[in-house]
Amino acid sequence: MAQGKDLEAVTAALTKSELMAALSEATRTRLAKSGQPCSLDPGALLFSRGDKGDALYVLLEGEVEVRTSNEAGRDVRLAAIKAVALLGEMAVLDGGARSADIAAIRRSRLLRISRDQALAALESEPKALLKLIAELSRRLRAANASLEDAQLLDLGGRLAQRLLEEAGDGAAITLTQTEIARRIGASREKVNRKLHEWSDEGWISLGRAGIRITARDKLQAVIREARAN
Repeated sequence: MAQGKDLEAVTAALTKSELMAALSEATRTRLAKSGQPCSLDPGALLFSRGDKGDALYVLLEGEVEVRTSNEAGRDVRLAAIKAVALLGEMAVLDGGARSADIAAIRRSRLLRISRDQALAALESEPKALLKLIAELSRRLRAANASLEDAQLLDLGGRLAQRLLEEAGDGAAITLTQTEIARRIGASREKVNRKLHEWSDEGWISLGRAGIRITARDKLQAVIREARAN
């Protein structure tokens, strides 16, 4: 149970989430008090596909990935989610099984809220349900766009897109080349060759601190060209 400063931090995190922001302050505080804190080390599973959807989670710190396995048993990354975000709400709503695995990419801190507590809060405030529908629709569109890009973009296009997404408004990318390769469905060797090619062109710089974008417009042009072909 969150208490004191932890309670304030959890309540603030709930306020920033797409769904919980629609709830009243009193309801968010009640949920924060009822939630159970937990943490994950890198690589640890939060839950697996097929597990019972008995709770949702608020990701307070860190980053996790949503993944599944293909027919060959190889992990396929579906999405990466950074704090602050809700996790596992679909299974909570319908009471069904988890549809994918969620594992920590970095050390992560979360708050576990039981299904019964979450449903009671949503039922008491219908505006929150509308907010949830909008959030699920946004995620569906993002997933569809990701699948489309995976089919249409070549290695260069996928890599350029990943670098720009990870950098956001900045220039630095802290992901390792192995992590990048796994996220775009390519081998580390191919990613390494492409990164060095772009480094020679002056589009990025490679160093001990990681990758740094130096010519954002060039990477954007790579994506546009890949989509046009």
